[in-house]
Amino acid sequence: MDLARGHGLSTQAVRNYEEAGVLPAADRTPHGYRVYTPLHAAALRAFLALVPGHGHPAATAIMRAVNEGAPEEAYRLIDGSHVQLLDDRRTLQAVENALRDLEPGPAMASAPGGTFIGPLAEQLGIRPATLRKWERAGLVRPRRDPLTGYRVYDAADVRDARLAHQLRRGGYLLEQIAPLLAQVRAAGGLEPLEAALSDWHGRLSARGRALLAGAAELEAYLRLIGK
Repeated sequence: MDLARGHGLSTQAVRNYEEAGVLPAADRTPHGYRVYTPLHAAALRAFLALVPGHGHPAATAIMRAVNEGAPEEAYRLIDGSHVQLLDDRRTLQAVENALRDLEPGPAMASAPGGTFIGPLAEQLGIRPATLRKWERAGLVRPRRDPLTGYRVYDAADVRDARLAHQLRRGGYLLEQIAPLLAQVRAAGGLEPLEAALSDWHGRLSARGRALLAGAAELEAYLRLIGK
């Protein structure tokens, strides 16, 4: 099938895309063979261009909405991806702001009495179970109150929890965050995070470019179908 070969896909993949609504329904020959036209090729180009910026599920939903004659729904989905990108950029900015607020050198002095797991979880907007999971992964290292056995987070622990929270929002896995925070503690500085932040900037920029490329191909398809 020329349409499949031209995009490095299997014929079954193209059929699956048609069944999912990514491509408009194809006409059939008297023998039942599908007939794909330049319109189908334009739809496939638009879909493949949308995937890097929006992800496969959202790109599928966008194309399905367009092909079902519901462009406003497609625009809503597209707007959602841009909102998510903007939110991720704000998250990155928050991480960088947090790092600027942390002075290099020894750990910050402990707040009087420290912070317990419940108030810290509430402050971060997460569950206490998440903090316990982070502790098992080595992201935070609270001490235990000798009388109650409760976890007590000093100022350095709170800092690490906040950084871990922001990095998780940025898409980093626990196993990626743990060595960064371990190096920060060992080195007494935040330099190890610089490479991660630079990579994060790069990924956001690449996603922004991908959204633009997807929009261009989708606009070309919309012109073809008169939407």
